[in-house]
Amino acid sequence: MEPKDRAKEELERLEAVAGNGLLGRRAFLRGGAAFTAAVTGYTLARSAGAAPLTDDPWSLVPGAISPPYEQRSRFEGKVVRTLSNPKGETRTSHARTPHQLINGTFTPNGLHFTIVHSGTPDIDPDKHRLVIHGLVKRPLAFTLDALARYPMVSRMTFVECGGNSAPMFSKEPIQASVQALHGLASCAEWTGVPLSTLLEETGIDPKAKWLVAEGADSLALSRSVPLTKALDDAMIALYQNGERLMPGNGYPMRLLLPGWEGNMNVKFLRRLKLVEAPAMSYYETRTYSQLLPGGKAYRFYFLQEVKSFITHPSPGLALKGPGYYEISGIAYSGNGRISKVMVSADGGQSWAQAALQAPVLSKAFTRFRMPWRWDGGPAVLQSRAWDEAGNVQPTRAQFVAQRGETHKVPNVLAFPNQHYNSLTSWAIDGKGEVKHVYA
Repeated sequence: MEPKDRAKEELERLEAVAGNGLLGRRAFLRGGAAFTAAVTGYTLARSAGAAPLTDDPWSLVPGAISPPYEQRSRFEGKVVRTLSNPKGETRTSHARTPHQLINGTFTPNGLHFTIVHSGTPDIDPDKHRLVIHGLVKRPLAFTLDALARYPMVSRMTFVECGGNSAPMFSKEPIQASVQALHGLASCAEWTGVPLSTLLEETGIDPKAKWLVAEGADSLALSRSVPLTKALDDAMIALYQNGERLMPGNGYPMRLLLPGWEGNMNVKFLRRLKLVEAPAMSYYETRTYSQLLPGGKAYRFYFLQEVKSFITHPSPGLALKGPGYYEISGIAYSGNGRISKVMVSADGGQSWAQAALQAPVLSKAFTRFRMPWRWDGGPAVLQSRAWDEAGNVQPTRAQFVAQRGETHKVPNVLAFPNQHYNSLTSWAIDGKGEVKHVYA
């Protein structure tokens, strides 16, 4: 049998398991070879005999020497964060992760999102101190060297701004990339000292129920944290993906609260004060108390709920004609591991279960993948995630009913909306162009 005929036969065996050409995870888990053969014979590859290797210019001369610190290829220069404040004016600055241009589950340090409210301080690590005081039996000040002497642990976890995906609160879908919509979330391996270890050193007064974490930036940004979280999985993070924290991510140390909204993971950490009640500071009362339909607001809302979105394809990544493609994206939950992700290619009329890329870690990005046969017609791609606690992403109708849409309060500034975790829908037209829609 000729290779083309064999590929065609394999192609016919890959039956759709949901509407509009979704093949389901079996094409990966059980029929990977069949899927590969079908793709190879269908559109992507050609015979090696028809394209013999040639000696390109870079193969004819010695290459560059290894630098002291490895830099990425010059051909990857467009893979960058987008900046909300490129001129560095005196205001809050956002740098968003380009999810559509990277893959896997861990975010490179240079592409990890950052938010800074008064610029990134240039902190001398030898002079920096972390003070733990307040309702403790023995107040202590820790140098970076002192912290390095304690047993360290690593936690693979995401950090997400409470305002990530805020454009999705709009009554009409905003035409923007996945980076612009969901770029204030990233995932890394964080290494440092468990906060519980340091609190054991200081001793905790029984009256203490909260702590106030304060940064060393010029605004001294602070947030109140329940002591129960501090004694659970909180960490004083010193390393990010194996190297010292990037300056924008809190160098030389930051508070890490796995699964909780990003602003509580205070950067440039210099003070932890144990107290009886929350401080009700500026940011936690003005910015992070989400308004709800009817005028009420959450007093505190810490957890980042189960969420997913498709990164490939997505706006800006057009499909190049009918054929086989992989639908891929990320899912995560502050409640633990992702248990499953369902994908739809027809706007939610039918669904198929995606394959989850191992390892599936608690409170970390999980990459999901789904093979798809696009026939060149209109399609609407969606993903919907479940976590191990049984939580599921709400539909947009469910979400809006509970949280509302973008609105303004009379005579005051528009309040930012927080904690969007509903579905993201990408519509694909006959030309392969992708745009953001509500479905």
